[in-house]
Amino acid sequence: MPAPASHATTSGTQHRVPDAEPSMAIANPREGFKEFLVSKGLRVTNQRLAIFDAAFNHPDHFTAEDLLERARALDDSISRATVYRSLPILTESGLVREVDVGRDYKYYMANVRARTFQAQLICVDCDKIFEVDAPFMEWYGKTVCDKRDMEPESQRLQVTARCRALQRGVRCPHAGTATGTSTRQK
Repeated sequence: MPAPASHATTSGTQHRVPDAEPSMAIANPREGFKEFLVSKGLRVTNQRLAIFDAAFNHPDHFTAEDLLERARALDDSISRATVYRSLPILTESGLVREVDVGRDYKYYMANVRARTFQAQLICVDCDKIFEVDAPFMEWYGKTVCDKRDMEPESQRLQVTARCRALQRGVRCPHAGTATGTSTRQK
């Protein structure tokens, strides 16, 4: 199964996964997830696949509760406990990553494409999370570690910001979008 270039740990940091091609689409992620389950000795169930489909096809960041709602639209037998038990499996597979933005709950995002480091820009006015390609971070982490004869394990970059339009008294261009959703930018 092709691995994403980076995935998040429980702290929201990103690890570089070797042998991934930047910006390469992950070939048949559903089959890759099935293979991952089998390699871990876990059963491939309809509920797990529905949760995977709901997560992997979500266009933005999502919470566990968002995932529960989307997964139940695919299979109404899915329980909250099943979703919460499945999230660590999804993140361990590298096909979904966890994003910790310092709240009491985590966000998740599908690794739709293998890519270099992703930073998050978080609007404190509307809670929108923007994914921003930050390939320099991978270089920076490696460079700093090389100077100390160390190997990078993880790193993250999150910037919190305020909407300039809102500060000028103009309507926030992101207002009206769902809280905690994201926009991917390069």
